Amino acid sequence: QVQLVESGGGLVQSGGSLRLSCVASGRIFSINAMGWYRQAPGKQRELVAIITSGGDTNYADSVKDRFAISRDSAKNTVSLQMDSLKTEDTAVYYCNADIRSTIISSSYGYWGHGTQVTVSS
Repeated sequence: QVQLVESGGGLVQSGGSLRLSCVASGRIFSINAMGWYRQAPGKQRELVAIITSGGDTNYADSVKDRFAISRDSAKNTVSLQMDSLKTEDTAVYYCNADIRSTIISSSYGYWGHGTQVTVSS
């Protein structure tokens, strides 16, 4: 009933930039926090950045001052601007959103299918 679709991944050289976007669609009453996570081969999924419905943000220490998260609540989208990319940023990036489908339902965390980001040296 709810789908998250990411776009914008790809291959980029070290020091380059990419912008990821994620749009939520389906049965949506409200969206609380939206965020980006990543998972590198052989590693656990980790939080990259998160933004609340009020616009407060939080970042992993490894991406502070290089990445910027934003959202357009009217369009149910969240974006991640990634600058000064490093090889260690290589991972599958997943969009996450805490969504209430109806006025009486509890919120639930939905995930996108992920988009690959590869940073070459």
